[in-house]
Amino acid sequence: MKFDISVTGAGLGGINAAVAALKQGYKVLLTEETDWIGGQITSQGVPPDEHPWIEKAGCTASYRKYRNKIRDFYKENLPLTDEFKNAEYLNPGQASVSHLSHDPRIALHIFNEMLLPYLCNSSLTLMLNTKPIGAHRTGRLVKSITLDNTGELIVVEADYFIDATETGYLLPITGTGYVKGAESKKDTGEMSAPDEADPDEMQPITWVCAVDYDPNGDHTIDKPAEYDFYKKLDAPFGDCKVISWYGPEFGDPPDFLGNKKRKFKMFDGDEPKELFPLWSYRRIACKDMCKDGFIPTEITFINWPQNDYFLDNIYETGDDERNIYMAKQLTLSLIYWLQTEAERPDGGKGYKGVRMRGDITGTEDGLAKAPYIRESRRIKAEFTMLQQHIAAELTDKPTEYFDSVGVGCYRIDLHLTTRKRRHFFQKSWPFELPLGSFISTDTDNVIPGCKNIGTTQLTNGCCRVHPSEWNIGEAAGHIASFALKKKIPPTKIRNNPEMLKEFLDVLVNNGFQLHWDKDLIYPV
Repeated sequence: MKFDISVTGAGLGGINAAVAALKQGYKVLLTEETDWIGGQITSQGVPPDEHPWIEKAGCTASYRKYRNKIRDFYKENLPLTDEFKNAEYLNPGQASVSHLSHDPRIALHIFNEMLLPYLCNSSLTLMLNTKPIGAHRTGRLVKSITLDNTGELIVVEADYFIDATETGYLLPITGTGYVKGAESKKDTGEMSAPDEADPDEMQPITWVCAVDYDPNGDHTIDKPAEYDFYKKLDAPFGDCKVISWYGPEFGDPPDFLGNKKRKFKMFDGDEPKELFPLWSYRRIACKDMCKDGFIPTEITFINWPQNDYFLDNIYETGDDERNIYMAKQLTLSLIYWLQTEAERPDGGKGYKGVRMRGDITGTEDGLAKAPYIRESRRIKAEFTMLQQHIAAELTDKPTEYFDSVGVGCYRIDLHLTTRKRRHFFQKSWPFELPLGSFISTDTDNVIPGCKNIGTTQLTNGCCRVHPSEWNIGEAAGHIASFALKKKIPPTKIRNNPEMLKEFLDVLVNNGFQLHWDKDLIYPV
């Protein structure tokens, strides 16, 4: 099979990389390891995590169009109450973490709608349940990759290959230089990097699940095989167990060693009032949304501190399948604990009405189709984004790049790591995405399109959220298209002022925001 551009991974980055190239008239292959496109917002069950300016600025035009389409779908197709239907910025789940928490099946519908015109004219080939297993390269160019499509092996030739996988899976296959895990202070000069580099010191994954609550029902699942292990496991923060109402607390300044704990509660109305309620944290359907009980129960995603799987990673471990199993078992154990042993405000134990909702996730067990992966392999890039470029305590203004291809905003956010159990939040400035972070130092035609651009472990934590990943993927599609059109590698776009200006004009004409209005922003 021969294409102009091959995009591996159909998450937020991959979909938008493909659409950007398709709009430029190129023939594109888009592959996805699962049977759902959409990545973290669909198959991983993570509602949009966004910044304070998202309703007005800080994303590409296509991301804003997506958000509007989600809201339009609800208003046009569900019997919303007047309050929700007339809301200027409709938030179906009223989640505390998201401006637009919504059902992943609606997102899946919108994504399929985005791709359908190009499937109709055959400029796009979409292959689900497909994973790369090999590649052939000559010098600095990858000539082909080999795909496994449910047992059928397919060799794909392309001029450009975009790695939009959740783990940067295409990088080792194609021999593209990359790093993973924690860099050292000596490597990066970052204040919060460890003294020694450790490629296995990584952020945890979370295997999300969807649940609702039926107060009159008993939906207790079978006791998970690893429940007793997790029930006894001490948390690496404070004096508590992993399966409990506690999670790590983030001090100010950040508590790098994780020795503080924070107590949570289940529902908003529970006592004591000062505790943070987890039910509404990632809720995607709230009880007041529709008229006449059209949505009979509230629905939420369980992506809580308690089911962060910090015992190991799920790639390049030597026992990946075991870690996948244990990550699933952690989430199932948390559910079983909630149903049978969780302390209630009335003195009782267990919420038997917690019901796993596989219809929401498209699975039999109610777990998401794929894990939420916070940290990817990252290319060795011409330019690497560092903590000192964006951390609010290290710079008094946001860094402006001459080659910015977009913007993003999120704090430096390190969940409990797999070796040293580091964790912290650190306020950061809204940031720009430099073109240099998309350019490999050793491969001319492999472009990162997800969480695998040139960042460090610390700055990766800023770039992994939804609007940033969308922008990264869309930019990657334009980089490949422009390089193909001009018949030059991406590095010659970046390092030729006239060529760079022409390329950045293309981005602006396609709805990209390249810089923040410095008079409107503040550290978050």
